Amino acid sequence: MEPEVFVDVVRSALGLVAVLVCATILPSLVVGLCVSIFQAATSINEQTLSFLPRLIITVFALMAGAHWGLEKLMSFFQQMVSMIPEVIG
Repeated sequence: MEPEVFVDVVRSALGLVAVLVCATILPSLVVGLCVSIFQAATSINEQTLSFLPRLIITVFALMAGAHWGLEKLMSFFQQMVSMIPEVIG
């Protein structure tokens, strides 16, 4: 049982988490930036104008990417289960 195996598992797990989070957060970030530029150009300081579009885009990104994200998670889980004999023995 090598320590490098555990380092590789943690590295791949953190990479998967980063990819899944970015797939959800980046669309919200882009919409928030566009709304902020619009608010700065028009001097509208309404908080709901900033919050509601980001919420809608985040929910839509979760719905659109749920199948892909679950597929990635299942693939990672299958990879971890197949590595059990290597880690134990």
